[in-house]
Amino acid sequence: MLAGLSTSWLIVVSLGAASVVVLSSIRATVLADVIADRTRMGEAVAGAVVLGAATSLAGIVVSVSAAWQGDASYAVSNAVGGIAAQTLFLALADLYYRGPNLEHAAAEPANLFQTVLLIGFLSLPIAAMAGPDMAFSGVHPASVVMVIAYIAGIGLTTTMRDQPMWRPVKTTATREDAPDNDGEAGKPVRWIALRFAGLVALMGLSGWVISEAGTVFITRFGLSSSLVGALGTAVVTSLPELVTTLTAVRRGALQLAVGGIIGGNTFDTLFLVFADLAYRDGSIYHAAGANDLFWMATGLLMTVILLAGLILRQREGPARIGGESVLMILVYATAVSVEIWARG
Repeated sequence: MLAGLSTSWLIVVSLGAASVVVLSSIRATVLADVIADRTRMGEAVAGAVVLGAATSLAGIVVSVSAAWQGDASYAVSNAVGGIAAQTLFLALADLYYRGPNLEHAAAEPANLFQTVLLIGFLSLPIAAMAGPDMAFSGVHPASVVMVIAYIAGIGLTTTMRDQPMWRPVKTTATREDAPDNDGEAGKPVRWIALRFAGLVALMGLSGWVISEAGTVFITRFGLSSSLVGALGTAVVTSLPELVTTLTAVRRGALQLAVGGIIGGNTFDTLFLVFADLAYRDGSIYHAAGANDLFWMATGLLMTVILLAGLILRQREGPARIGGESVLMILVYATAVSVEIWARG
């Protein structure tokens, strides 16, 4: 539908869709915080499950649409490139936060556990890509395992929130997960949830527009699918995570900010499952290329660095941000340099 547009109009439409995603995500963050307080779900769990999944919808649409059209590299690179970009956003949020190291202040066992899950979920596709080329009705067994593991992981995360077996040491910099005056007093949770669902629908529709625009750019300018996926649509559809993270930090909902990124990344690994279902020429893991594996490894490395930061809880690092944030920025910058210049 967008193929007939001029390049100028294609850029305008893409920016318009991205703006809708960003604006919707700002309000969605506020509503997710309200839902977390009203349901006693907690910011870390709400960030991982509710906000993380909602802000990932646009990216899902991109990967599924690309897989359905037969472009496996575009679908995979969009998924794993988004994970790397969103992990970078935590480093940017650390710069934005006026207090000590964000990972120190947002200490929460549920976020630690979600990060461990994310490492496992990133390892499974790598194992599938390196293993035998197999598929049953076009779906690789790894996709089934990832869905089961995700459901089990969410259950364990909720249990950890309700019945924690250990807690982080409290310091003067630790921020507690406490209910806020949300400005939605008197409004039922059901009404708030419906408004949240409406915003999610808008983000999904915008994701489809962004996906179509990316496909046109690949065809019109002869760009590689991994370049457009990892550094184009992945970054654009990840903007809600940047906005929601900065919004949550500004509101003082630090566990929601960190949990939203980690939970969103964990949910983003399911992009590969949805893309595998939509891709009809066999297993998408074996149709993807080395460039896509490179971005998967980049996301995995950045996640390991993040986990180390969450465990060490450094108060301050270089330039008043945590040392893990500096490392994540360096890793991402190196990966971008490799993608743009070394592969050229």
